[in-house]
Amino acid sequence: MTDPKAALKESIVRQRESLRKLLQSPLYDIAEACSRVWPARPALNDVLREKLELVPNCKYLYVLNTEAIQISDNVSRDGVISNDYGRDRSRRPYMCEVVPSSGFLLSDTYISLRAHRPSLTAIQLVRDSDGKALGFIGADFDLRDLPLTRELYEEPRYWQQIKGDPSIRGTVFHQSRADSDMDKHLDTVLSVVEELMTKHGVFHVILHFSSSRAIIWQMEDPYRYRLLDIDSLIDPDICLAYPHQAYSREATVPSNQIHEVLEAFRQLRFMDETFYLRSGTLNIFNGLVGLTFSCDGSHYIPYDEFLDKKHAFWSMQAAN
Repeated sequence: MTDPKAALKESIVRQRESLRKLLQSPLYDIAEACSRVWPARPALNDVLREKLELVPNCKYLYVLNTEAIQISDNVSRDGVISNDYGRDRSRRPYMCEVVPSSGFLLSDTYISLRAHRPSLTAIQLVRDSDGKALGFIGADFDLRDLPLTRELYEEPRYWQQIKGDPSIRGTVFHQSRADSDMDKHLDTVLSVVEELMTKHGVFHVILHFSSSRAIIWQMEDPYRYRLLDIDSLIDPDICLAYPHQAYSREATVPSNQIHEVLEAFRQLRFMDETFYLRSGTLNIFNGLVGLTFSCDGSHYIPYDEFLDKKHAFWSMQAAN
């Protein structure tokens, strides 16, 4: 099975590699120019002002000595800012990382001290003509300003299990399922939900069995959710409040299998008096089913894999 975090990490790695290629060459050129006027503050400022345009979207450009003490001013597109001259940056996240042998480092993302926003810093080692280390060029970036490819990360379709609150798991054997209002009217509730999903454009639903409510998202208004209480869920007239809409061709879940998924929710709800389903979710586009059990453990699993599992399997998983 694919590592649950591998796809997300791969997306981040691609973005960082793109930034590295964008920044490494111009910062090397700036370091070469600064080495020729080292360590004169006014001359370093002049080089940074002249070269700033080589570093796209840079917020601040500055020079540090080998002790990470700032020996230039901050140079930005708004001009020279002298407040940080003499600042000790040795404890900042980007100076706590090891600079590779290439002399260039793109830091991990961190939260900036002043703006409190995700940021990162590129560091370039400065050497003299004999190869001796003189210090560093620092280039700060606000993450929102960086020219990332901005490809949307796609959630992979594999089974993920997440353990819940230990205090709930520790007391699960001291509780038992109590019939909720939704339990008492489950035939009607599931029929209404199936109709909304197959004929009225609802693409995502969360059924809270224990608290007798549902949350739905509708394709014509996907940015807002609707909260349906038990009175709405047991009244088929609720379907009149949503326009008729053909089932989307982009859906991963076939419309005729929504009924099977909802029926499987019913079976898990009543499978055991100690281990039982508290809430279930279904999204027809990413094809994932979400399950939260009485022990507070959660599972996210492709709908087809979910339908292949038997009740005994889920009882065992909920207990683990």
